[in-house]
Amino acid sequence: MNLLLLEDADFDRTAGSGARAVVTGERLKHVRKVLRAEVGDTLEVGRLSGGIGRGRIVELSRECVVLELGPLDLEPPPALRVTLVLALPRPKFVGRILQAAAAMGVKRILLVHTARVEKSYWQSSVMLPDALRRHLMRGLAQARDTVLPEIECLRGPRDLTEALPGLVQDHEQVLVADAAGDEPCPLGVDGPTALLVGPEGGLLDEELASWGHAGATVVSLGRRALRVEHAVVALLSRLAS
Repeated sequence: MNLLLLEDADFDRTAGSGARAVVTGERLKHVRKVLRAEVGDTLEVGRLSGGIGRGRIVELSRECVVLELGPLDLEPPPALRVTLVLALPRPKFVGRILQAAAAMGVKRILLVHTARVEKSYWQSSVMLPDALRRHLMRGLAQARDTVLPEIECLRGPRDLTEALPGLVQDHEQVLVADAAGDEPCPLGVDGPTALLVGPEGGLLDEELASWGHAGATVVSLGRRALRVEHAVVALLSRLAS
């Protein structure tokens, strides 16, 4: 955690002008056990959807950490202009992929159903809204960002097909990552871009054809087949270049 994220409920209104914040739970545990911070130490803090600054620890116990805040007037890093359209991976990989995407600046994520996605994946506890949000927050804290990505779940087999025209209309380019792609994933993006990353088994030929007919470009990272969590990071790294 490189940034202690503060939510509106953390601010102590009795201190005047929101000058103090009271933090509990997982963030408190990180401050105590990982950072091994003490009273008097200064931490980098950021207000969710707001600015970044510094906070000095004035109280620290097993119940909470109280920070005296300076100006939160630094801007978070710029967003990556990529909408990540991700075929729902196995539950054990969802959290780490969301954290990586949030850390790399993605601000819109669609979790979608494709032919090779197991329907049971959608029933996992990792898909609960609080769990998804927690992973996104961890990604923000890692990257010193404060702007929470929007996340949407398209659980039905036809939902992605119905969303495709809107994705094409709203983005300057739509990319589909697949090992069969003839074009390499581009370096850098000049405008809004949608990126579809399929499941471990890949997209069916008819799925690729459907996206191609809609105007998408099939791209690849080369001949080597990567796990989804590695492919997502590699693809986003190229688009962010």
